[in-house]
Amino acid sequence: MLWVKAFHILFVISWFAGLFYLPRIFVNLAMTDDATTKERLLLMAGKLLRFMTPLAVLAIVFGVWTWSYYQFFAGPGWHWMHAKLALVLLLVIYHGWCFKLFNDFTAGRNRHSHVWYRYFNEIPVVVLLAVVILVTVKPF
Repeated sequence: MLWVKAFHILFVISWFAGLFYLPRIFVNLAMTDDATTKERLLLMAGKLLRFMTPLAVLAIVFGVWTWSYYQFFAGPGWHWMHAKLALVLLLVIYHGWCFKLFNDFTAGRNRHSHVWYRYFNEIPVVVLLAVVILVTVKPF
């Protein structure tokens, strides 16, 4: 089971690396008017999305495997897990939103400024902070 937990953590870290970097690419896309630069950034963003999506799936698969082994909902004191799972759902929605934003950039329909993307980029940071505290401290 330690291998399963280790792989879960590795895939979560890898997924978060993508979640941190992709919106930075969006910041740069929103700031440039140069067609060559946009094409290069769109290529980078597309490759990153295709790379990080399987990492997200694997993080969730190994997380569910860990969850099923330990039966985290059995008994009192597991409310922190409900909160963690809600945050994981938020991350999945965020990941899907990144796909939509990428498609908007690809189609020339971006409606947000680089400042908006800078704030958008902070969402996974806050979620990661909350998840680490929930899993480590188990406050409820």
